[in-house]
Amino acid sequence: MQAGFGDGQVTDAGMFIQIGLTALILMLAFYLPANARMMALENNHRKFALNMHDISSAYQMAHAADREGLFMMSSEFDAVKERMGFLRQHPDLQSLEPEILELAAQMSQISQDLAETYGDARVSRARTFLQQRQEEIELFQKRLQEAQVIQSELRQWTRDVELEESIAKSQLSRLRDELFELLPELSAQLQTPPKDNTSKASSVIAMSRPPRAAE
Repeated sequence: MQAGFGDGQVTDAGMFIQIGLTALILMLAFYLPANARMMALENNHRKFALNMHDISSAYQMAHAADREGLFMMSSEFDAVKERMGFLRQHPDLQSLEPEILELAAQMSQISQDLAETYGDARVSRARTFLQQRQEEIELFQKRLQEAQVIQSELRQWTRDVELEESIAKSQLSRLRDELFELLPELSAQLQTPPKDNTSKASSVIAMSRPPRAAE
């Protein structure tokens, strides 16, 4: 191969080009297998993720049916077989492979005790019970607030009655004082005993000056 650079000719240009192509081929020979292994790992990981998603979806459907009490078989073999039949008849799982359905059925059978413990009927009863307790608490709080309002009203009413009673006693004491100040002679006559001891006892009872109430 003849090659030139500017006005001059490059000797042995073909040998250099051949060496460069050989180095490039060797580099590709080392790079392509490694890249192929990486692509295979990515494909396997992607396939594994898709399979796990399918298994998870099938297991959730089987577990939901188990919580509703659709499966009645007690033995392990019959329980797995019953669950596989349910999953195969499900319209959303007909495209899945039998191995995936079998694995999901086995997982559902293992969690049978969990599905029985947290079944829909028990969960519904628990929620109803908690809702009733919540309503009772709210009713109790409402009654407690009403009782506090009534207690506050009664306390204020008691204070008002005591205040009015105190005012009434003060007014009565002042009225008595004014009465004895206006009628001093009558008060003196009532306090003086009669001279005739043989006469009949007067029907008038002497009034004594009441002590002044402390204001």
